[in-house]
Amino acid sequence: MTTLPVPQLLASVLPIVLWALALISAIAAVCCMIATLRTPRRPLVYTAVGLLGLAFLLVAVPPHGAPLVFRVLIGVVALALSVVGGGPAAQLTLALATRSTSVPGVHGGIVVHDRVSGIEETREVLRGGMTIGYLERFATTGSIMAGFPEALGVLIAIKGVGRFTELEAPEARERFIIGTLVSLIWACVCAGLFRFAVA
Repeated sequence: MTTLPVPQLLASVLPIVLWALALISAIAAVCCMIATLRTPRRPLVYTAVGLLGLAFLLVAVPPHGAPLVFRVLIGVVALALSVVGGGPAAQLTLALATRSTSVPGVHGGIVVHDRVSGIEETREVLRGGMTIGYLERFATTGSIMAGFPEALGVLIAIKGVGRFTELEAPEARERFIIGTLVSLIWACVCAGLFRFAVA
């Protein structure tokens, strides 16, 4: 029975260890984001961002792409992290940017005040943002993972046209732009984790 010299053994085992650590980091990030879905917890969001960054670093170190089993697992975890993690990331960014000046609505939107013919009226805009965000991040991450980033242009156009009539109020425009950008950036970073793994 022949044994490999230590440097060769280390060179063959180290990439597998790095892929496994990257996968564990990404799974831990998903768990942090799931734990903050019901009750916003900033430390968990910050921890998830750090874990995603660590996974990115670990994936970037090995000289070749991941073995097939790690590609599949990292792809599934990256997609899950994109879908569930973008919402808490966007909520945290919106809270930091707007200092919680918006009044939340009953249906997940925000309440805005309009003056129509001298009468002040309140209405809820940007309803269904959470569901739209899930679908947006799923489509964004999926299209980048599939090697079709051009789909982002279509996705952004559809979202803009769909929300156009609700963007009269300045606070609605601000929330729409910040939330959309954070959601898309989060989805692109998660998709990038997979793209690095297959490179």
